Amino acid sequence: MLRPPLRLPCPPRRAASTGPGPGRRLLLSTPIFYANGPPHIGHLYSALLADALHRHRGLRGAGPGRLSTGTDEHGLKIQQAAAAAGTSPPELCERVSGLFRQALTRAAVSFTDFVRTSEPRHRRAVCHFWGVLRDGGALYKGRYEGWYCTPEECFLPESQLAERRDAQGRPCKVSLETGHQVHWTKEENYMFRLSAFRGPLRDWLRDNPQAIAPEPFYRRVLRWLEEEDLPDLSVSRERSRLPWGIPVPNDPTQTIYVWVDALVNYLSVVGYPEGHGQWWPAACHVVGKDILKFHAVYWPALLMAAGLAPPERILVHSHWTVRGQKMSKSLGNVVDPAASMEHYTVDGFRYFLLRQGVPERDCDYYEEKVVKLLNAELADALGGLLNRSTAPSINPSNTYPSFSQACFPKLLDHREANGPGRACAEDYELVASVASLPLEVAAYFEGFQIYKALERVALCVRQSNGFFQRHKPWKLDRADPGEQRWLDTILHVTLECLRVYGTLLQPVTPHAAHRLLSRLAVGPEERGLSALTFLPRYHGDPCPFEGRQLGPDTGLLFPRLEMPGRPRVDPRELRSPTNGRCK
Repeated sequence: MLRPPLRLPCPPRRAASTGPGPGRRLLLSTPIFYANGPPHIGHLYSALLADALHRHRGLRGAGPGRLSTGTDEHGLKIQQAAAAAGTSPPELCERVSGLFRQALTRAAVSFTDFVRTSEPRHRRAVCHFWGVLRDGGALYKGRYEGWYCTPEECFLPESQLAERRDAQGRPCKVSLETGHQVHWTKEENYMFRLSAFRGPLRDWLRDNPQAIAPEPFYRRVLRWLEEEDLPDLSVSRERSRLPWGIPVPNDPTQTIYVWVDALVNYLSVVGYPEGHGQWWPAACHVVGKDILKFHAVYWPALLMAAGLAPPERILVHSHWTVRGQKMSKSLGNVVDPAASMEHYTVDGFRYFLLRQGVPERDCDYYEEKVVKLLNAELADALGGLLNRSTAPSINPSNTYPSFSQACFPKLLDHREANGPGRACAEDYELVASVASLPLEVAAYFEGFQIYKALERVALCVRQSNGFFQRHKPWKLDRADPGEQRWLDTILHVTLECLRVYGTLLQPVTPHAAHRLLSRLAVGPEERGLSALTFLPRYHGDPCPFEGRQLGPDTGLLFPRLEMPGRPRVDPRELRSPTNGRCK
């Protein structure tokens, strides 16, 4: 086959807006989700990770930001799913895309762009991108044959296949990674000269060790580039086999490969081909590990061939299993996000996935685990502490009490807490832990370790419960001025801790955080992260909340949950003096 010379472009220039600083732009994106079936928790996990990063960045005042998501609506799987459902591809995509938009909205995903690959703006961007590849010599037409996996929409080499038997007991070949059956396919189509980009891709990764995270996935991509074949990529399909897709410009016999079509969504949402310069390549893709090669090898190579820089970062996460098994319709263990949000609440569903999800490894989902975690950390520890510290019996004036430096004097070394005050060494350890928490949380978010950020918050919440329980403010004598000052100081420290936790939890549990901060009378303009301070009175500075009337009682911050199928406990029965004790 004739292969025209590829004119490798000069190293692409990065946009001027991508440098560090408060005005820096950033596009955060989820994958666009394949519209051949309803959403499951794997889809929602991708979206919640991206949403938490987007919300955290907004609270930091880091600069203009966008969060894009959407649906991938072309390809053979859509064609087949529509036929099986007795409908047309456009009708199927309209319905399923609506389900995804509804689920993401219900889960409080704060997306700014919802792109559909069937939209005219996207089709225009894909056709222009194809033309740039063609004009640069990156494409050529040739005959291709190989093992094609329809569910994965890609050809697979022999090294990634295994021998199995199908449902009828006949021998067949399947994908090693997914178990999906493959079929031998021969086609004449367009090829992308991926093999020419092995060196540029390696250079890009070696020069940008943070480009792919977590680090095990970065190493995996480098290993692919250094040890595995990198054959040219088939980037079109015969239109007689695949009419549902974007036709190749000037060649009505071919349809653009669904993955090329889908990947360009990251450009179409920022106005490619005219308006993307303000945003690209200041982009951060959040993707599942099953589509890592498409995003970390094919996509950067396509961008380089089109004269564009790769995205700044690709953040990769692993999968969710259910009681140790892969989710599948045949096993009947697919977790319905709508039912989960109904039972565990939106905030509970978000908190569990982001608290328990570890990007480097697959994580297991089962109902007992969800209930135990949410009851322990949201209902008891956090919600109980808020209820106890604002209860009329403890705080009859319903105010943010005063802090007494005589009761809680500042120490240079908290290990020497033997001074004249009432605070003990553990109390100073609490103050030190909470004071360092905002920066620790920010570092974990930046490192794509949201679960570690929540782990640190949960630990501090337990410390705060220990502080409250240790000093038993309900036993102090209000008639004694010294005891009253110490009681006020205990409450002041507790409310300051809660204010920090509520502020830091906004990206993860936005509704509960809003109720907590509203109960503490923290105004909308006082909820940012850039100016978050903790316990300024301890350092001799004024506290803007001291003496402020608290907000109205918003009830339980988070209800205790029962296992599905069991009778729900009346929330009014949960207002016990011990609700919230640190276990």
